Amino acid sequence: MKRAVFAGTFDPVTNGHLDLMQRALRMFDHLTVAVAERAEKGVVFTQEERVAMIREATAKLDRLSVEPFSGLLVDFARERKIPVLVRGLRFISDFEYEFQMALMNRKLCDEIETVFLMPSETYTYVNASLVKEIARYGGAIEGLVPPHVAPLLKKRLMGKT
Repeated sequence: MKRAVFAGTFDPVTNGHLDLMQRALRMFDHLTVAVAERAEKGVVFTQEERVAMIREATAKLDRLSVEPFSGLLVDFARERKIPVLVRGLRFISDFEYEFQMALMNRKLCDEIETVFLMPSETYTYVNASLVKEIARYGGAIEGLVPPHVAPLLKKRLMGKT
C-alpha cells in the first residue's frame, strides 16, 4: 500500500489544504494528515481543535486519517512506516523553504521521500495567515475555508461570544 503524510499547522484548515489532500489521495492509497502542535507559531486554535476541524472537513474522504503530532516529522513518518511526505507549493517563494526542508528531512532520514504538489489555481493565493488576517478585520472568508470553520475563526478572532 502506498502511504503518505501531509503535515502542517492547519491553523485553520483552508480549502487549499483540502484541495491538496484530495490530490494526494489520487496518488496514494492512504493519506495521514499530521497536525503539528507548533504553539510557538502563535496558533489561534489548539491542536485538538485543529484536528477536530480537519476530521469534520474530511469526513467523506476515504483512506484519510488525521493525527496530532509534535517533534520531527520524519520521526512521525518513520514510526508509522510512511515513506512519503507531501508538501504543497503555491508560488516560487514557497520553493526555497520547501526545498531546504526536503533536503534536511532527507539528511535526517534518507528512506523518506518528499513529493511536491501544486494546488488548483483556484486556491493558489489562499494561505491560513491571510485567511486569519481577513477574518480578524471582519472580511468574508467563506469559500476560503470549509463552511464549519468560518464561524469558528470569526468568533475566535473577533472576540464574539
